Amino acid sequence: MKLHDENSHLEESDKKYLWHPFTQMKDWLDEKPVIIAEGRDCFIKDIYGRWYLDAVSSMWINIHGHRKKEIDEAIKEQIDRISHSTLLGSSNVPAIKLAEKLVQLVNSSLASQPRRVSCSSSLTKIFFSDNGSTSVEVALKMAFQYWMHKGVEGKHTFLSLKNAYHGDTLGAVSVGGIDIFHKTFRPLLFKTYNAPSPYCYRCESGLTYPDCKTACLKKMEEIFRKHSSEISAVIIEPLVQAAGGMIVSPCGYLKGVRDLCTKYNVLMIADEVATGFGRTGKMFACEHEDVAPDIMCLSKGITGGYLPLAVTIATDEIYNAFLGEFKEMKTFFHGHSYTGNPLACAAALACLDIFEKDETLKNLEPKVELFEGWLKEISELLHVGDARNKGLMAGVELVKDKKTKEPYAWEEKMGWKVSYHARENGVFLRPLGNVIVIMPPLSISIENLKQMLKAIKDAIIAVT
Repeated sequence: MKLHDENSHLEESDKKYLWHPFTQMKDWLDEKPVIIAEGRDCFIKDIYGRWYLDAVSSMWINIHGHRKKEIDEAIKEQIDRISHSTLLGSSNVPAIKLAEKLVQLVNSSLASQPRRVSCSSSLTKIFFSDNGSTSVEVALKMAFQYWMHKGVEGKHTFLSLKNAYHGDTLGAVSVGGIDIFHKTFRPLLFKTYNAPSPYCYRCESGLTYPDCKTACLKKMEEIFRKHSSEISAVIIEPLVQAAGGMIVSPCGYLKGVRDLCTKYNVLMIADEVATGFGRTGKMFACEHEDVAPDIMCLSKGITGGYLPLAVTIATDEIYNAFLGEFKEMKTFFHGHSYTGNPLACAAALACLDIFEKDETLKNLEPKVELFEGWLKEISELLHVGDARNKGLMAGVELVKDKKTKEPYAWEEKMGWKVSYHARENGVFLRPLGNVIVIMPPLSISIENLKQMLKAIKDAIIAVT
């Protein structure tokens, strides 16, 4: 089959057989799909040989670039040993080594920080799963069952934020707060409480930071005063509500949430699936405000964008509540077929080693400085309402009217139009409605970062 014919066949087969996530397939069927065939460094190449800067890290997961030699070799070496064995009734070498490394990494930053009054132990117990949603499901079930084992009755629900996104399985959706994603499934969900999102640009109380004195925290405390006896845990994405529109919390907000959890004897779950592994400029977002959660969820960048893997990390206090005689039925009855997959764990170990070898976090500093200068510059554009970031996570919110903050209508697809324009100029983007999401690999060079930002700015100006 000739190359042109093969490419045409791929495009036809895609539309005939694939159902893409978060995609209106009627529109997709009318478009020419971008089909990726190869990747290198911070670039991806389509079947026609065209290269694009990967400005969204292939859905926020690629950290060190595509085809990273060290991760390639780690996976190949593990394949020569064994690709998978179960953690149900046995263990494996890479899973043990990764658990030890993660515990050391997390606690070197967070162990000295206060948690609940009765829960002072470090994050020391790793439960493996396979993606961000499942890591959250594990955390929710752990928190719920913890209180049962402690003999505390009535803590049967959770508190989360409006605009929250924690995944697409039903437990994760129950603690979500984005109507366009979650409203349809409301009849299937369990009851939760929702506190205001720290969305300063569109404050639901109509206030302005810092004069507001983080009124959203006061609203959260009102919920605690009335319902803390029902709430087993708060779940929050530290500092950045990613899928909610790259909403960046004001300074002190995260620490305020931690203090409220301690005050009202409620567990704190930090969903660092999107924010973890250097995305915010530190290894974990919680570090920025010296906050230590009771449970932490990690996934996405953990393997450098190579293989599905997730972890839920709990304290000894939580883990110990599940210990008992066999007949007591205190076992945590949860698991996944690919739990602790050796290939994924080998990739994750290599990924973490690269952070040290390449001094990834240190080398981020000039990139973040350049990035923030660019965001300040484009915030002056007529149809940019807000340009916000934490580290190399950013959202550029497009508006129809800058003065009134009137958004573009959803059906105008302004975010998509900007993304399509950028793709024509060699930059691959995927927006969240009217928010242009920018989240390149941490390894991106200054030169490529400048090229990427210029293409995005040109696209915003051309489309709006």
